[in-house]
Amino acid sequence: MKHYPFIIFYLFLNALIYAFQGTIWVYIFCFILFSAVIIWGSFDIQLGYFVNSFTHKRTKFKEVALTFDDGPTEFTPTFLDLLRENNIKATFFCIGKQIEKYPETFQRIIADGHTIGNHTFSHSNNTGFLSTPRMIEEIKKCDEVILRSGNITTNLYRPPFGVTNPNIAKAIKKTNKKNIGWNIRSLDTVTEDEETIYNRIIKKLKKGSVILLHDTSEKTHNVLVRLLLFLEREKYSTFTIDSIIKSEK
Repeated sequence: MKHYPFIIFYLFLNALIYAFQGTIWVYIFCFILFSAVIIWGSFDIQLGYFVNSFTHKRTKFKEVALTFDDGPTEFTPTFLDLLRENNIKATFFCIGKQIEKYPETFQRIIADGHTIGNHTFSHSNNTGFLSTPRMIEEIKKCDEVILRSGNITTNLYRPPFGVTNPNIAKAIKKTNKKNIGWNIRSLDTVTEDEETIYNRIIKKLKKGSVILLHDTSEKTHNVLVRLLLFLEREKYSTFTIDSIIKSEK
């Protein structure tokens, strides 16, 4: 189902080229459209264009997953305090370099019973342009830090920025990872207004949603305080990403 829009688009391009054979502008137009679709497929993780991604849980119950990227950071302990107070377990996709910087906080995430995922070693801004060997190195180096600092392993992986492409897809397969996405992107790293972030989440919330947040700022912590109150009021429970993997088997 996810690939139907691309199949239709491909057939449309072929029909267009056939109808206007020999017209250079048609080929240019088709190339631009094709490039746009490839970029769309690379940045929209929900499409599963290059690699299948777990983006939500199939469930009849009012339950959601809270996921946090880019930690651990100096703000993570306050997130952990809040989650502990509300008896909630979340999933943390950690960066290897950040684990090395805050090993005790990383160990606390594990001790508090949260799920750990791999978010590469360096979270490079050039992730979308790295070769398959470089991507494999990024994932494996993060795995090594996770094992050394937390004495655990994980098969969960979330690509930086949600970017996927053929090189990243190969790296995910070769490292035996499950690619984890989301269906609610809070945009808390690019939006300053807490009210806007909060409203973006609750308006899109539905059964089985996977919410993308970042344990990197006081702003997001404040949003989380309100979000947990909302979930309690609306009688939503929470699950960790492990249960998605299990339910798909």
